[in-house]
Amino acid sequence: MNGPKKMLSADEALELLLSHARTVDEIEKIHTTHALGRVLAEPLVSSVTVPPLDNSAMDGYAMACSSLNPVGETRLRVAQRIPAGSVGHALEHGTAARIFTGAPVPLGADAVVMQEDCTLEGDTVVIGKAPQPGTNIRRAGEDIAAGHQVLDAGVKMRAQEMGLAASIGLADVPVYRKLRVALFFTGDEIVMPGEPLEEGEIYNSNRYTLLGLLEGMGCRVADYGIVPDNLAATVEVLKQAWHEADLIVTSGGVSVGEEDHVKAAVESLGKLDMWKVAMKPGKPIAYGTVHDTPFIGLPGNPVSAFATFCLFVRPYILRCQGVAQVTPRSYMLPAAFHWNKSGPRREFVRARLEPQAEGGLGVAIYPNQGSGVLTSAVWGEGLAEIRENSMVEHGDMVKFTPFTELLG
Repeated sequence: MNGPKKMLSADEALELLLSHARTVDEIEKIHTTHALGRVLAEPLVSSVTVPPLDNSAMDGYAMACSSLNPVGETRLRVAQRIPAGSVGHALEHGTAARIFTGAPVPLGADAVVMQEDCTLEGDTVVIGKAPQPGTNIRRAGEDIAAGHQVLDAGVKMRAQEMGLAASIGLADVPVYRKLRVALFFTGDEIVMPGEPLEEGEIYNSNRYTLLGLLEGMGCRVADYGIVPDNLAATVEVLKQAWHEADLIVTSGGVSVGEEDHVKAAVESLGKLDMWKVAMKPGKPIAYGTVHDTPFIGLPGNPVSAFATFCLFVRPYILRCQGVAQVTPRSYMLPAAFHWNKSGPRREFVRARLEPQAEGGLGVAIYPNQGSGVLTSAVWGEGLAEIRENSMVEHGDMVKFTPFTELLG
């Protein structure tokens, strides 16, 4: 890297990352039942009309409104029975058809009266009040017309998209293959849960946090574990990872300390564009390539790693996965806190929504916003954003991004 890089704003850092993101170029067809969390590689177009025929929205009786008494009761003979999956015959004038939800409405009927509003006397149904034409009838094609595009490419499949694909008869859908991510951690002070702690050691929480975040995004993760704090070991694991992955993610070792070897290791195998982001938590972040494989290095502090992943790595991965919309939805809400720590770095504080005495919801923040306080991320429901060189008074509007928009 030639010379020091200026500290980028959070917006500039995200723009830089997204400008380098490239969508995987391999497409596969998978069964629709396995499509949860996958990204559509092509639009889905319906070859059928949904529903295919006018059908009943209720269990009840189908009839022609013209055969009903507009004032008072009408008695009609029940001439046929139409369960779902069957097709009745044309309705004779002055008769009704017993019909069930989803069954096609017979020719000649233009309304369905629900069974609770009718009285059955033998083979005669008594209707107390005449319905309007179209009552309780779902029209053919009112959901989807044949030839209509129902889903765009770049949509991340949820349960409802899976159901929609099935409703137009698609047993398989085209998706981008899963992104392969190599993950490892540096730091001689970190040990795995289950091992005894020696003086000066801590458990490696970041391994579990980042594994959960990556797997929650549908990535195929190769976990290389903890790498010793030396240059040779770091270079060796990068050599192994670069040709097996679409992206390498690390935690720790990207600062400027004597025991931080990731920067030198990456530069020995490729190039590194390293920036310091004007934000808290999480200032040291690295981006570059190991040969032709993108590399992102995250801070080692637990909250810093969590927050920088949510704010930067997640949208980068979404873009690589082919997702069209990578920007999380945020909401402007009143602050239920005071903030008088104005500084040059944008702060992303762990926050949640709490009812206020004056009514409505306010954004409350965890009392300890230290970058090592992972309990703040568990307590919180999202991140509240405090702009550079700003102070916040109770009731001021702040930007709140829920974790539901930042995870997965």
